[in-house]
Amino acid sequence: MTSTSFATIELITDPRGFATLWLNRPDKNNAFNAQMIRELILALDQVQSDAGLRFLLVRGRGRHFSAGADLAWMQQAAELDYNTNLDDARELAELMYSLAKLKIPTLAVVQGAAFGGALGLISCCDMAIATADAQFCLSEVRIGLAPAVISPFVVQAIGERAARRYALTAERFDGQRAQQMGLIAECYPAADLQARTQEWIDNLLLNSPQAMRVSKELLREVGSGELTPALRRYCESAIARIRTSAEGQEGLRAFLQKRTPGWQPHGNQTPAALAARQESQKDSQS
Repeated sequence: MTSTSFATIELITDPRGFATLWLNRPDKNNAFNAQMIRELILALDQVQSDAGLRFLLVRGRGRHFSAGADLAWMQQAAELDYNTNLDDARELAELMYSLAKLKIPTLAVVQGAAFGGALGLISCCDMAIATADAQFCLSEVRIGLAPAVISPFVVQAIGERAARRYALTAERFDGQRAQQMGLIAECYPAADLQARTQEWIDNLLLNSPQAMRVSKELLREVGSGELTPALRRYCESAIARIRTSAEGQEGLRAFLQKRTPGWQPHGNQTPAALAARQESQKDSQS
């Protein structure tokens, strides 16, 4: 394991090829402040530039994923003028867009509270799991604000109708309700969360790193586009490129030869398989 420490977060890289980004202010329930937002942006830039990473977990230290905005930071914001508040909003937007546009798959693991901007972070991730008793809330209207920066991602994650309800009422909802709306994929008893998280990790490690990146980019294009001739050509080109890529060829050969592909734990480490992995890393940097 290698760890990059910041003041408010921690980025830990596992030698198997994934990273965990920890919100690390447990004494403040991992509440956001300006420093945490800046450090999260820096950490995501580091993740984006690391071609050896397959996927990223986003987690919170302690009892809660994140209680949302830090009260002291909010007090400071109340005393600032419009332009300074606009700069703050732009930094938060940069964080959300950086997470949403990350090339590798992202999985949020949630326990305890996930309020306000924390719900935005979860919505920016490709997948999320949580404890059944986790508490989610778009709490902004209770304090005279609006979930402005996070709203595009929340609407995309749970749909406009549900977003209207929870943004306008500030109702809390639990992990089971979050699963029903599609915000999270699964919810588990709190005692099982770590074991279930490990199952997700083990499953993701079975998949071709390049294929996951290509699939994520493909789904982004398909999800935001109409059924046009250009979209059809994009999809045709995507499958042709990956079939002829080094990692695609390794996966097909492994399937036909009934062996484990080189990217899987304890997989085939022949020169051809290793070359495919190296070629995949080069492709991810381009």
